[in-house]
Amino acid sequence: MPIDIPAFAYAAAVAGGGILGYVKSSSIPSLAAGLLFGSILGYGAYQTSQDQTNVAVLLGTSTALGGLMGYRFYNSGKIMPAGVIAMLSAAMIIRTVTRYFSPPLKTQ
Repeated sequence: MPIDIPAFAYAAAVAGGGILGYVKSSSIPSLAAGLLFGSILGYGAYQTSQDQTNVAVLLGTSTALGGLMGYRFYNSGKIMPAGVIAMLSAAMIIRTVTRYFSPPLKTQ
């Protein structure tokens, strides 16, 4: 199976956002949440790289993170970071569901 590069990039963006939040404002909760969610998303990306129908971890984590950040965006109206992560999560949810229902990729 080919490597699921968009899923790994999403995981790296979430983890990187947590690190950036810590560097800019010394926010330990931002660091912890970013690294926790980024690690879980990385594991989910690894699973989908092995089998494109094994989407439970990636889909569940994307949905939870998207819901949490969407709620924060709704209450604060701040695009960064809540709005960006909510949009990335929504895009990843749509991509994951679409990929799940598409025909399997053929390997050589």
